[in-house]
Amino acid sequence: MANIIDFPQLPDWEDLETMSRQELLNCLETVQEQIARLDEEEPEDMDSEAYDDWGDRHEELEDLADEITDRLEAWAD
Repeated sequence: MANIIDFPQLPDWEDLETMSRQELLNCLETVQEQIARLDEEEPEDMDSEAYDDWGDRHEELEDLADEITDRLEAWAD
């Protein structure tokens, strides 16, 4: 059974609104690294609780990456 990786606490959605462009870029890089690391740890048993936990965490990280990207695009406007 694979272990779910223990990542540092992610910023709250509200925190993203107050971050500078550089802070957002750094945060996006961190989230993308976490996604890549999580991809390496994908459980084999798709019917397991570990896979469900892995999938939830993966989706959470992807949502955060999308939100950060949206905030960065707002900076460009």
